[in-house]
Amino acid sequence: MKIRVEIDNEVKETEVVIRAAEQTNDIKKLYEEISRKIINKKIKLFQGATEFYISSASILFFETDDRIVNAHTKNDLFETHLRLYELEKLLPQNFMRVSKSTIINLDAVYTLTRSLTGNLIAFHESYKQVYVSRRYVKDTKRRLESREE
Repeated sequence: MKIRVEIDNEVKETEVVIRAAEQTNDIKKLYEEISRKIINKKIKLFQGATEFYISSASILFFETDDRIVNAHTKNDLFETHLRLYELEKLLPQNFMRVSKSTIINLDAVYTLTRSLTGNLIAFHESYKQVYVSRRYVKDTKRRLESREE
């Protein structure tokens, strides 16, 4: 196995590529380890005057409510001082915007219910739900389906 680092100042976002002849257990383990390091990024969140450093993997979604950006976990609600567009740049690839006011964690999605009245996402082991706007439904469905593999 070879390891190589290429530095290019033209690159906008760092990318790690694993190139192999076949999918082996070693390749799977390497991928999982790298993914865990990237996905479990800590984010500073607040409840009142208390600061919390929460792993991004435990966040279900971010949403704005009256100019305040909130982070929702299974059981808690936190506030962040970042705006949604700042979070989009900061968060790993398993997060995506699903409406003008919401970013979700794709790994936490349990169901996507499409209907005439709205497109609703529910999360694993949580009562919390969010709506996906019509503009983002197609891309959300595509990203969810690509995560199945």
